[in-house]
Amino acid sequence: MLTLLFWLSLVLLIYIYFGYPLLVALLATSPRLVKKNPEHLPSVSIMIAAYNEAADIEATILNKLALDYPSDKLEILVVSDESEDGTDAIVERLADNSNYSIRLVRQVPRQGKTSGLNMLVPEATGEILAFSDANSHWDSLALRKLTSNFADPEIGYVSGKMVYVNDDGSLVGDGCSAYMKYENWLREKETRIGSIVGVDGGIDAMRKSLYQPLRADQLPDFVQPLKVVEQGKRVVYEPEALLKEEALDDGASEFSMRVRVTLRALWALKDMSQLMNPAGFGLFAVQMISHKFLRYLAFIPQALLTVTAVLLAGKGPVYLVTLTGLFIFYGLAWTGKRKESGGHHLPVYYAAPYYLMLLNTACYRATASFLKGEKKVIWNPRKG
Repeated sequence: MLTLLFWLSLVLLIYIYFGYPLLVALLATSPRLVKKNPEHLPSVSIMIAAYNEAADIEATILNKLALDYPSDKLEILVVSDESEDGTDAIVERLADNSNYSIRLVRQVPRQGKTSGLNMLVPEATGEILAFSDANSHWDSLALRKLTSNFADPEIGYVSGKMVYVNDDGSLVGDGCSAYMKYENWLREKETRIGSIVGVDGGIDAMRKSLYQPLRADQLPDFVQPLKVVEQGKRVVYEPEALLKEEALDDGASEFSMRVRVTLRALWALKDMSQLMNPAGFGLFAVQMISHKFLRYLAFIPQALLTVTAVLLAGKGPVYLVTLTGLFIFYGLAWTGKRKESGGHHLPVYYAAPYYLMLLNTACYRATASFLKGEKKVIWNPRKG
């Protein structure tokens, strides 16, 4: 029994982190191309949900006003989730002094980002809804790059490329960046085979006609793209639509954020479980299971592999080699954690194991909360 658990866990982990990416890369050699048109410039409503974002909201709105996009085809809508720090006044001041259409909608009482977006969408006049976080800075050409994809009638949702930056080069920033590079590579390949299964909420866009109101506890960055796939349209990745966002500079904040996001994603998988049926959704169902469901639960085969490798270490070289490899990995991760708390800048061979362990531990915590029936509705700015 121990031997069977060892091999099942090992094969599953190899598939999650290496096998699935290899499968996608092979399938992507015969791509489904997106029929882009850089001259396609539909009307766009940029949606921003904000809660106590006085420190960032002005810079974010000014960033959107500086986009290379026709002013008569662009509007900015901000929903303030009962902000108390002067966020609303800043938005109103900018609206009064701008030639662009900037509108503020206040949500009272506080109900969270998803409810705020549900309230905002009926106010939007754009053919395309673009979603930005309250601290997200886009490249000047980002919106043009996003909208060029909508020239293809098969495209319903487009996600840009998030690049985490960290001025002091702290460890979590590096690990997070390495993780995003891996994710972005997967999204490029998934786009070539049909649709991606994960987006960045800080820079994405969709056809307004496809938007479906969600429950307050649902994660819009995850569920809304799945609703688009359910309606028969593609969700694709646009690597030239760039978003720069500061990475969190300490493990505690990153861990807290990852627990919250993963918990809501697990509920989203439950709500949209019909998409994981290969009989109905074919390859996309395999993607959902491999890229999301198994990834979130990877801590289970990791734990089983560790325990069985310890118990079987004396029964053959393969078990001993595996155990040695695991100890080296955990040692690098632990060293990374200790160094991170001291503010040291470390190379990726420390940062990546530490960040992967942080992710898997966050997934464990989120899964435990999910099994207890806990939900997260109210959100805070990206500080965990």
